[in-house]
Amino acid sequence: MTRFLFVVPPLVGHINPLVGVAAQLRDEGHEVAWVGATESVAGLLGADALLLPRAERLPEDIVVHRPPELRGFASLKFLWEEFIVPLAEHLVPLVHAAVREFAPQVLVVDQQAIAGALVAERLGLPWVTSATTSAELVSPLAGMPKLESWLDELLGGLRARHGDPAATGDLRFSPHLLLAFTTEALVGEIGRPTSFVGPSITARPEGTGFPWDKLDPARKLVLVSLGTANVDVGERFLSAAVEALAELSDRVQGVVVDPGGTVAPAGDVLVLPRVPQLALLAHCSAVVSHGGHNTVCETLTNGVPLVVAPIRDDQPIVAQQVVDAGAGVRLRFGRTTAQQLRAAIESVVDDPAYAEGARRVQSSFATAGGAGAAARCLVDLANRSAATLINGLNR
Repeated sequence: MTRFLFVVPPLVGHINPLVGVAAQLRDEGHEVAWVGATESVAGLLGADALLLPRAERLPEDIVVHRPPELRGFASLKFLWEEFIVPLAEHLVPLVHAAVREFAPQVLVVDQQAIAGALVAERLGLPWVTSATTSAELVSPLAGMPKLESWLDELLGGLRARHGDPAATGDLRFSPHLLLAFTTEALVGEIGRPTSFVGPSITARPEGTGFPWDKLDPARKLVLVSLGTANVDVGERFLSAAVEALAELSDRVQGVVVDPGGTVAPAGDVLVLPRVPQLALLAHCSAVVSHGGHNTVCETLTNGVPLVVAPIRDDQPIVAQQVVDAGAGVRLRFGRTTAQQLRAAIESVVDDPAYAEGARRVQSSFATAGGAGAAARCLVDLANRSAATLINGLNR
């Protein structure tokens, strides 16, 4: 039996892929604890999850509201300076306390929860990088030396304050194990040793009340979703999507997710504040998305092609991966018209090449193994680390 401590940011998309891994480990008799989830997202971990340290929690306002107009480097700068670095500063003492309380053999550290890497490095504990999005895997700042230098300085400052000053590795990439919740069929080749385990998708509560009786099996179903974090920038795009789908209503049925309640319906397009996405994807012929990694992977797990209109962060990288894999087309979020959306939807629905590309990625996901494969990698690392320790003591 091994104790694993999961260190995560309080972000739904970074927690969800690890929930299934943790459940698999517990089913095999291992112990799992978590640090980094605020009260508002702790419910994702399950009712019996052990959230540490018991005496303290992250403040809810650690997740700051990012101005919707930020794009490109301004958005990246805000993400690191206003969220990732402050989160690390807050989390370091909590991770130390969790380690003292739980005594884990292995830390599983999300790439945005740098505190886990810092504490593991200082204490000499084996740690694993959890890459819940593929953006960092492809070195997005390569060829931009000033930006690389800026990020190196941020990471170096964190290491000097909280980690092992003598260490030299990149805190975003564990030297012990890098788990990527995707496959090479989607991201292509990368220049570092990586365990591609594919998406970890487990059942989640998605509410009730979806009007299943209104779905028309004679038409192809197209889902439009920009996720829950883009309510402040989605009105124009979602309105264009409703218009495009209404024009295609003779052969396409549209479902548009509008969490902010800002979009007027047209024709028989279903406009809803939320949908049971995992269940609905099994019925879809195409999905229009902002390129969020989880939505893209859930869609491709069902062999469904995409129209991707990235907004910021990792989304442009993920969108290009979809295009390069032949599993969809890409649009410009800020300038897309209803006519362009209509043409893109028609393209992925009518051209079988996109469905074939989506099925190729789907097959690679199935082969990779998901949560079960990730759990096996973690247990193997724990066993190797224990054997190394025993051998060292016996010398």
